[in-house]
Amino acid sequence: MGKKNPLPNVSKEEKMVMVISEIIQELLVAHRQGKDVNLNKMKTRISSKYGMSTSPRLVDIIAAVPAESKKILLPKLKAKPIRTASGIAVVAVMCKPHRCPHINFTGNICVYCPGGPDSDFEYSTQSYTGYEPTSMRAIRARYNPYLQTRHRVEQLKQLGHSVDKVEFIVMGGTFMSLPEDYRDYFIRNLHDALSGHTSSNVAEAVKYSERAKTKLEIGVQSVYEDIARDTNRGHTVKAVCENFNLAKDAGYKIYEDILLGYKGKSKHCNRVQRDIPMPLVSSGVEHGNLRELALSRMADMGTDCRDVRTREVGIQEIHNRVRPYEVNARDPTKFQHQGFGMLLMEEAERIAREEHGSDKMAVISGVGTRNYYAKIGYHLEGPYMVKLLEGDAEP
Repeated sequence: MGKKNPLPNVSKEEKMVMVISEIIQELLVAHRQGKDVNLNKMKTRISSKYGMSTSPRLVDIIAAVPAESKKILLPKLKAKPIRTASGIAVVAVMCKPHRCPHINFTGNICVYCPGGPDSDFEYSTQSYTGYEPTSMRAIRARYNPYLQTRHRVEQLKQLGHSVDKVEFIVMGGTFMSLPEDYRDYFIRNLHDALSGHTSSNVAEAVKYSERAKTKLEIGVQSVYEDIARDTNRGHTVKAVCENFNLAKDAGYKIYEDILLGYKGKSKHCNRVQRDIPMPLVSSGVEHGNLRELALSRMADMGTDCRDVRTREVGIQEIHNRVRPYEVNARDPTKFQHQGFGMLLMEEAERIAREEHGSDKMAVISGVGTRNYYAKIGYHLEGPYMVKLLEGDAEP
């Protein structure tokens, strides 16, 4: 005998509204009482109470939260909190498919690149198959940078994330090998998507939303010359070292892209693994969750993880490694906006002045933190925020 419908004359849509409303009310009561709740069990219980066979989606619950309760409930409802756990909402976008820039030198693409105009995945970018989440979003947007950004930002908002601080990752190949007019078009549209202004040229886009780069990813792939040669990399390991020196001298934070599973070479794994769907991997690394597996092994061995993500707040980046609270927001239980950044900058200035004899401090800064540095005496000089150091510096 089937379960009796408690509200036979109420439509399914109206029942769903009632379910969502009751979930929100119970969450508010639990917050006032200081109780932790299991959201999934709550959704199942209340949905069953109203005779619903399915539970409401998290995005629908978030959308129904009253404005005055958002600060209380959004942290409890946020989907995939790892998306902004680093302190910044990361938005990955892809440039249009294009051929490897070194094909004229080596006569072929890198042997491990699965995609690109000449591959079986011809509508995908060079380094991807077209079936990764970012690839599929890019293809749906026909590689339009504005649409990719808007869709991803709206998606993050719907999942309860703050997008006051955004970091772009431009994927899909060697972006700097593309024509300058396309690069300008691409970057201009990324910033227009955030600022809401439609620019006709880069200069106008800069006026509304300046572009700034603080990190570079360098495609190392292997530190062995024979591997670089045999895989058609089109450069030497020595060239990689020179690039690292130039980038570090300019103040950039460096990310290296390393491929795993070379036969007979290092078995060390990078912290981040390429996002190729496992059903499309024919050989080599057979698991896509290497970090999770490594953490599980460390737990079995009783070893604590000491990487940047685990240590949370660090001296490397003032604005990083904490949840991105809205600008000017304060939460006494959190690290961000409590003055620690200013203390770190004062110590960095002291070290530069007293221990290194410097009379000038230059900080490579993203657009979102330039106002912060301006408040503590820095001004924009080229791509850097600069401050003259007062006091006697040792010769």
